[in-house]
Amino acid sequence: MTKKQWLLVGVLLVLAAVYAACFTTWFKPKAIFIHHTSRSNRPNLRPRGGVAAANVETEPVTFGFDDPVKFTEIKVVPLNEWLANHHALPLWHLVSDSNSVPLTAFVYGQGIRGMKPLVPGARPRPLELNTTYRLFVQAGSFKGEHDFQAIPKPAAGQ
Repeated sequence: MTKKQWLLVGVLLVLAAVYAACFTTWFKPKAIFIHHTSRSNRPNLRPRGGVAAANVETEPVTFGFDDPVKFTEIKVVPLNEWLANHHALPLWHLVSDSNSVPLTAFVYGQGIRGMKPLVPGARPRPLELNTTYRLFVQAGSFKGEHDFQAIPKPAAGQ
């Protein structure tokens, strides 16, 4: 091959690499999109089994997802602690022990079938008001994170 042909092949390879990097999802991280809400009127999603995470001052926080997800890890940490130290102790940390069930929503502190606390016997700690938290979720190679705050329960009669 001549110099000109090698140059054209090189340009073609560079253009193919630029196209793959900019216009495909091959090199982009796989993400899970998360939203949250704080309401007490969702009886089917309330924490069950005597979960210690129910704080009498805050509304339960429900996390939702666009599609059903089979989680391999769920973790909640205080954001300011995590920013200072990426190895901060989580308030709630679940890992899949075998095969978790696909979920489109769960409540902070809820027991999830197929998942168990990373530390055996650990219970979720209550959320505090005026504190920002970060939720980390993982489902295989898919990852997601979401910042949230607990909101106070309305006064009785409101």
